[in-house]
Order: sequence, then C-alpha cells, then structure tokens
Amino acid sequence: MIKFNIMLTKCKSAIILRGCIIVACTCFLLLPLKNNAQDFHFMDNQKRQSISFKLIKNLIVIPVFVNGKGPFDFVLDTGVGPMIITEPSIIDSLDFTLMRKIKVSGLGLETVEAFVSQNVNARISRVKIDHIPTAILKDDLFNLSGHLGTKIYGLIGYSFFNSFVVDIRYTNNRLIISNPDSKIKYKGSKIPISIENMKAYVYADVEVPDGGVVQAKFLIDTGASHALSMEMLNGNMFPLPFSKIKSNLGMSLSGQIKGYLGRIKQFSIGNYDFKDVISGFPDYQLISKKIDLKTRNGNLGAELLRKFNIQLNYRDSFMYVKPNTYFKAPFEHDMIGMVVYLDQKNYTRFLIGEVDENSPAEKSGICPNDEIIGVNFKSMDAYTLNDLANLFKSGDSKSVILEIYRDEKIYYKVVHLERRI
Repeated sequence: MIKFNIMLTKCKSAIILRGCIIVACTCFLLLPLKNNAQDFHFMDNQKRQSISFKLIKNLIVIPVFVNGKGPFDFVLDTGVGPMIITEPSIIDSLDFTLMRKIKVSGLGLETVEAFVSQNVNARISRVKIDHIPTAILKDDLFNLSGHLGTKIYGLIGYSFFNSFVVDIRYTNNRLIISNPDSKIKYKGSKIPISIENMKAYVYADVEVPDGGVVQAKFLIDTGASHALSMEMLNGNMFPLPFSKIKSNLGMSLSGQIKGYLGRIKQFSIGNYDFKDVISGFPDYQLISKKIDLKTRNGNLGAELLRKFNIQLNYRDSFMYVKPNTYFKAPFEHDMIGMVVYLDQKNYTRFLIGEVDENSPAEKSGICPNDEIIGVNFKSMDAYTLNDLANLFKSGDSKSVILEIYRDEKIYYKVVHLERRI
C-alpha cells in the first residue's frame, strides 16, 4: 500500500468552505498513470468548442460523462492533477478489491482509503479522454455537495487544461476550448505561467506589512473560492496585517483550517493592480507539516481570477487576462461569521457549521448545528447557498432576521452584519 499526503486548502479554496471555499487538493503522485495518460481530443473534426458552466461560490461546475454515464457535475479545478471521483457509485461494477489502494492523510487524520483506476474514460461535451488518471474516494471526504448546494461528483483539472487552450469567460459562464495548434485570437495582456507537477503557477507582486513589495509565487486555483491565501514568506508564516480577525479558513480532510483573515494593501499581477484584497493567512506551523510550501508563497483563487476573462495555455506556459465587468467590484468577506451548508442526507436543510469567535452570528446567539428554516420571513425554498453568501456580505450594519430551529424549538435571531476587516 502506498501512502500519500493530501490537503484541502481551497481545499480544495473551499474546495475551504465559506467565503473562501477551497477545493484544491492534491498531491496524488500517480506516476504510472501519468506516463500512460492520454489527452482529451475532439470526437470529430472540430478544433474549437463552446461549453457552458455553472458558477457556484466562484467555482466552475461542468457536466462530465464518466464511462458513458452521466452527465455528472464536476468542479473544473486548476489546482487538481488527476481526476478525483468523490461518488464511486457513478462507476458500474466497481470492484475495490481489484484496484490499487493508496492512503490519504490530512491534518490530524491518520488514514483514509482511496483507490487508483486505469480504466476510467471521461467526456465533456464533444471532447473525450480514455484512461484518464483517476483517484476514487470511497467516501465524500470533501462534502462539496453540501457546501456548494448541488450534487458534486468529483473534480477534474490537469488533463483537461493540458489538452486545449482554455478560455474562461466568467462574465457569461462559458468555456471556449481550442486545439493548441489551431489559430487562436488572444485578448488582453500576456502573463507567463509555469506548469509544475500538473499544476499552474504565476508570479505576482504583493505588499508585505511593514516590508515593502515582494514578488511571490502563487498556485493558480480555479477551485478555490477565495481571492488570496498567503501561506509563507522566507520560510515562515506570511506577515499578518495589523487589522485581522481569527477565522476558519477552510476544510482539510479532518476539519477546519484555522488562521486569520485580513487585507493585502496592494496586489499586482501583470499590469493590473488591486487594493485591499481579502486574504486568508492559514496557521503556518500546522499546514507546513502537511504540504510542501517551498514551491509557492500562496494561492490565487477564483474571487480574484473571475475579475478577468482568462485564456490558459499550459503547453506554451502563458495566459492572457482581460478585465471584465467584475474587475472593479470591491473585495468583501462575509459579514456574519458562520458557515452554512446543506445536510448531505437532505439537501433542503440549511445547517450551521462553525461560528467565528466574536462574530455577529455568535453575538446574536447562533450556535453550530442550528438549522436555518427562514430568512427575512421567507422560507428556505426562496434561497440557495449562493443567495445566502451574497446576502451575508451585502452591507455593513444591515440587519438579517434568521428563523432558527434548535432542539425542537423555533427562535428568531436578528443579526447585524459587520464589516470586520
């Protein structure tokens, strides 16, 4: 049995699962599969294809057919190497006893079983791949479905991005994929990237508190719903801003990732400058024991990426970015201070997870495991998780009335939203 470490800091992002969802995972080093891997290819003579997607908490969700069945909703994630299936029932005649087993460890987690398959094929619209490197989890460790509010069956990344020039048009929820050898019209500014261990990285300039501006290396992570995560500088925790709050930044395989939220005063990528960017600052001592931070300083997530329409060319190691209508929107974190997710057994129940210390939610008497059965005197049929996320960061001092079910009793809680950073 082979043992690998994986961690969800986006993750797997969020995917991190609140205003900073993560989903990025993995360091599955499936070397035998990688050597035999094929690329996606068009099923006919096309060289270009348009694919619509759903944008949920900043994450790109696309329909994928697996071994001829589907479609199943997968997260399209630049932070993922092999395809990851979180719902094994989508594969017929799955015999785990015949599959290569690996062990997955996370923060404080001793052993979780995953399996490697060489007999999975995938199709996305009119493109397909045979024998895609795949890790299959026996259990949905990520609970992506509960945190995104729709059934998610897995994550797909490198094999797709390495096969095409991928044009992500966040403004109209559409991908345009093109054969790399076809004639492509690039728009915007060209920025070099590097592809390392099946993941994309980019350099950007970051203002360090009391330390001037430094150049930092970031994982490009479409599977992370946050804007930035600053993880390391010069072998230590990235310096914290003066104004910060303790927060649960995301999910690891064993629970919440603790740290701080604050603002980076200035962040520059290519010719584009951003001010007061919301960033997570995870506990360095904890995460550095589980993931290799020597190769990067942080994680560039979709809250910032979605401000551009992006053309990614893995094979030639560059991307083009063009500002879109989201470009000037300010960066905001949730102003309520709690995690809301859907019950995995009943996707109509809105449950409360972690509640931040000294947050508006805690001050109003909201507790973990409470169920939200109404918001502003409307039933939950009127809301999605996306709706609640937007509502909870809609304005400083705005009041939200929550109808809470706890211990067979109903409570009404008035929460005053607060811009805490």
